[in-house]
Amino acid sequence: MNGILGSLEIDPFYLFVGIFILQIFLIILILLLYNKYKKLQKSYNTFMKGRNGKSLEKSIFKRFDRLEKIAALAEDNREEIKKIYKKMEGHYQKVGIVKYDAFHEMGGNLSFALAMLDENNNGWIFNAMHSREGCYTYIKEIVKGESYIELAEEERQCLEKAIYQEEYDIKDIEK
Repeated sequence: MNGILGSLEIDPFYLFVGIFILQIFLIILILLLYNKYKKLQKSYNTFMKGRNGKSLEKSIFKRFDRLEKIAALAEDNREEIKKIYKKMEGHYQKVGIVKYDAFHEMGGNLSFALAMLDENNNGWIFNAMHSREGCYTYIKEIVKGESYIELAEEERQCLEKAIYQEEYDIKDIEK
């Protein structure tokens, strides 16, 4: 054994077997890569079907413009909702009513107290007391859930119903 392999003390058979195994490994690797390439090319062809690079670019820019318009519209809607919410704070949102017999003579609970409050519990109580001689009405201002004028029992109940409206609705459902 003269030559390079002889001086390295390598048997040529083992070298050929190693190179053969390496070639088989590389062929398998090439086949796998070719398979992936075909799948990628198929996806690319599907994506680019009927379009050239310029029309695809225009399409993408149109989508971006559309997204920007949608984002601007969403921001405008958010601002409008804030304005509406601010306006709604001052509108009457809570109502409580109590019917009663004011003079215990007529029956039928023809008298009533009606409370109308906004979100901050500001508003008024309207009291209509019905008797044989006529109907008497009173109105009392409510500020932050309280009146500066003393409230009758029915008016107090009416105010509580308006302030704690959700709790009354839940209790009514449970019954």
